[in-house]
Amino acid sequence: MKEYSIGQMSRQTGVKVTTIRYYESRGLIPSPARTEGGQRRYDEAALERLAFLRHSRELGFGLDDIADLMALAEAPSEDCAPAHEIARKQLAAVDPRMTILAQLREELVRMAHVEDPGHAGECRVIEVLGNHRLCMGTHDLSDASANLSDN
Repeated sequence: MKEYSIGQMSRQTGVKVTTIRYYESRGLIPSPARTEGGQRRYDEAALERLAFLRHSRELGFGLDDIADLMALAEAPSEDCAPAHEIARKQLAAVDPRMTILAQLREELVRMAHVEDPGHAGECRVIEVLGNHRLCMGTHDLSDASANLSDN
């Protein structure tokens, strides 16, 4: 049976070591066996769980939803409907965020393409960031992000 150190897990999945430890503390990855020196030794199943976690996080799923999805993945005879419901909920959270991100992009393009005289005191980017009324639209991500949080 192949074993992986936490550093190998990190390199293979692109997940930071600190994040792996956090996932372990949350019970999303089982606590691994340890060597006599106290080093973690993960198995192939843990590597697969971490890859599942990373992909789920890339799609914006919160940790509570990921835990539910992992539980379903480990119970192949269970009904798939809850997984679809979680995915639909995530999609509903992504749509308003995409609208706001499009507005953000427009504002950033507008700010970045203004020719300034070269002094920070007359810089359009600094001016707009200091006075939200100069923006063309609303682009507060806090409401949309609340739906994408770690639950």
